[in-house]
Amino acid sequence: MRQVEVTRNTLETRITVRLNLDGSGQSNLATGIGFFDHMLDQISRHGLIDLDVQCEGDLHIDGHHTVEDVGITIGQAFAKAVGDKKGLTRYGHAYVPLDEALSRVVVDLSGRPGLELHCDFTAGMIGALDTQLVFEFFQGFVNHAGVTLHIDNLRGRNAHHQCETIFKAFARALRMATTPDPRAAGMMPSTKGSL
Repeated sequence: MRQVEVTRNTLETRITVRLNLDGSGQSNLATGIGFFDHMLDQISRHGLIDLDVQCEGDLHIDGHHTVEDVGITIGQAFAKAVGDKKGLTRYGHAYVPLDEALSRVVVDLSGRPGLELHCDFTAGMIGALDTQLVFEFFQGFVNHAGVTLHIDNLRGRNAHHQCETIFKAFARALRMATTPDPRAAGMMPSTKGSL
């Protein structure tokens, strides 16, 4: 069962994440930042990941700790859920459009955290989400999930569309990478023998 629960409590945030990689795309999200919840829902729906995120953060300061720490906690849950990665596809990629916007995401369940995110958002805020925090979410995720992640927003005029294509493509790339490969059942997808 690739189903886990992780709780992370600090002086800035209190977070519980329940994640099922073999879910049907059901979500229950409460971070206190509406647009961020909308993006997490994209991960759930398009990744077919059941995702429950409950976060109480210091939003009276700003959204930084909430968004970054949710990324960290989802990353921790993801790492536990994929386990030793034997038999998995390992690599995943997706292109996702939304009207004028188009993004590409490529992921490697490498065991090595790495992030390349290239997006010139056309607005500084989308609802109550500071667009700078998109980077912080994904940095927190890769650091704790142990994945290499390349994100490129190839075009877009509307910041909402830019962001949504990124999260949808991320979800689809994760879904591909975490899918068991029937031709590699029980095999480690690396010549090193471990990931």
